[in-house]
Amino acid sequence: QLQASGGGLVQAGGSLRLSCAASGSTLDYSAIGWFRQVPGKKREGVSCISSNGGSTYYDDSVRGRFTISRDNARSTAFLQMNSLKPEDTAVYFCAAARRCHFYSGTNHFRAADFGSWGQGTQVTVSS
Repeated sequence: QLQASGGGLVQAGGSLRLSCAASGSTLDYSAIGWFRQVPGKKREGVSCISSNGGSTYYDDSVRGRFTISRDNARSTAFLQMNSLKPEDTAVYFCAAARRCHFYSGTNHFRAADFGSWGQGTQVTVSS
């Protein structure tokens, strides 16, 4: 199971760095995805990174502001979030998949492709 951490309260334009760690297992062979969810809405995909870190993918809403990375030696993945906006407010989750599936259209990632969901971390951006 994966555990997301690093959330908090930040003003618009600020930055946060989220971490995703595996408990009792390694992340080495899994792609890692970041998702976010607002109460009453579907979980939406934000970004995904391949198992070796060589390929990264972003939702249109965060491209250019968020950066996904990983450190397999530490079995940890990260999401650096810059230029945060109030609409980025959500609970952020990380999850694992065999590889990143990047779909065309408005929803580039599907939660059903991922597993090992753990508790998320709350990100609140004030205006």
